[in-house]
Amino acid sequence: MQSTHGTRSTTVFIDDLDVYQRTIDDSFVPLRLTPAKTDGFSATLTAAGADGVEFTEIASSAQLVERTPESIAQGNGNGYYKVSLILAGSSILIQDGREVVMRPGDISFYDTSRPYSLLFDERFRNLIMMFPKDRLELPPQLTDSLTAVSLGEHHPIASAVASFIAQASPQSAGLSELARTKLAHSSLELLGTMFSAVLDIEAEARGPREALLHKVYAYIGANLASPALSPGSIAAAHYISTRHLHALFHEAGTTVSAWIKERRLERCRTDLLDPALAHRGIAAIATSWGFVDAAHFSRIFRAAYGVSPSELRQA
Repeated sequence: MQSTHGTRSTTVFIDDLDVYQRTIDDSFVPLRLTPAKTDGFSATLTAAGADGVEFTEIASSAQLVERTPESIAQGNGNGYYKVSLILAGSSILIQDGREVVMRPGDISFYDTSRPYSLLFDERFRNLIMMFPKDRLELPPQLTDSLTAVSLGEHHPIASAVASFIAQASPQSAGLSELARTKLAHSSLELLGTMFSAVLDIEAEARGPREALLHKVYAYIGANLASPALSPGSIAAAHYISTRHLHALFHEAGTTVSAWIKERRLERCRTDLLDPALAHRGIAAIATSWGFVDAAHFSRIFRAAYGVSPSELRQA
């Protein structure tokens, strides 16, 4: 799991292509950049982040951006998702055999573990939100279908999410670390809501196993706080056998228990970082998300994030 905790806020103006390449690689993942023209090139990057969620606005000259098989093979930054919001100009996003034209206000989604291309044929402004994959409470088996599509065409909630991100990101630079962390968490929650809404609409187009898996994930998310949540209770709620349930998760590359534990730990971590919950004890937060043994919770939390719950709060 990603354990990054901290914030940054920077604005840089760049008119040197080598500097631009290094800055992009450091800000995101290694990418291949090909400007439309080398003379007169300029770019401005404004970045702000919190708790592993990074917002970067790029205003730049026309260019081609590629995530290549070579850079992916290096293993640099493969565990991230990106959400792109076009603020000015236009672009074409290509990934997984799909292609979408993005114009101002459009929001799209892509995965750094697979090749993609972004073509900007004119000067543009693009706001990018990048975050670790494990921060999204949906499995790749479902989210893979959402890359390089116009999310706004699939559900009207996408425009509301795009508006929130566009308005919130520029304001985050002036916020305290705790407030910025809260804003990052809210953005992730909104994205998860949007993806779930889009997947609900697409459920009929998917196979019955994927549709069932989506319902199971939604059920787990709604019942994480219950200590009684178990493979047996989940299977019973969906009128399937526990063997069938375990087979579904095996196909998704995980187990029922691991998925529940990871989601609960992430909810606890979010609450521990929430300034509005600073008055709540660690044991109370753990119990509220289904962990009945405080010592066990502390051990598995440290194993997942590299720090104890109390150390996270003090960071």
